[in-house]
Amino acid sequence: MSYFTWKEAGLTSDCETLEAMASRFEESAKLMRRMAKEGFQVEKKENNQLITHNDPNVFKEWGFICEEAPYKQLTLIPEKKA
Repeated sequence: MSYFTWKEAGLTSDCETLEAMASRFEESAKLMRRMAKEGFQVEKKENNQLITHNDPNVFKEWGFICEEAPYKQLTLIPEKKA
């Protein structure tokens, strides 16, 4: 299963007003709702929140980098056609 670790480290740290902070939260919420509709899920593992998806192609289409162990990632590398 493809996944990456969610670590929120200052989503609004660069915002200078409450309005800017609210906009950032709204943008983030819209993105997370879109991800949920596409089949992404949150799983807790050893005090970490992992964003997961069962389909590695969907994961890749979104531009995420999979944190699976290297031996599992090898199945995601397409073979080059000669």
